Amino acid sequence: MKYYSRHFVKPGDLNPAQRLFGGQALAWIDEEAAIFAGCQMGTANIVTKLMSEIDFVSSAVCGDIVEFGFEVVDIGRTSLTVHCEMRNKQTRDLIVRVDRIVFVALDAEGKPTPHKKAGMSVEQAANAANSESRLAS
Repeated sequence: MKYYSRHFVKPGDLNPAQRLFGGQALAWIDEEAAIFAGCQMGTANIVTKLMSEIDFVSSAVCGDIVEFGFEVVDIGRTSLTVHCEMRNKQTRDLIVRVDRIVFVALDAEGKPTPHKKAGMSVEQAANAANSESRLAS
């Protein structure tokens, strides 16, 4: 799994127990996963369709840096499913795991539309992403 972005946990992100508020963690996960999925799908015009069971494994406190890891686990004609983990950057302790987040690409009228990886297997998509990153370097 590759880890793509990071956030500082700040005082405004905490719940009354002085731990990272779960709602804030989920908002970050949804935003970061949507950016990842949109890049994979070749469009920013996507919506979150589903989040599977969310497993809060441990907590984060003020001053921690959390990072987000994503993997493509399924590719549909109009959808992309990703696995997400949020962990503590310093300790690498897992904080939150979401097995499946499904995103759907939309056309200009808001209807589901095929995306650039439609019809690819997960392996083909990974190979395409690897060759794209080699070309960019």
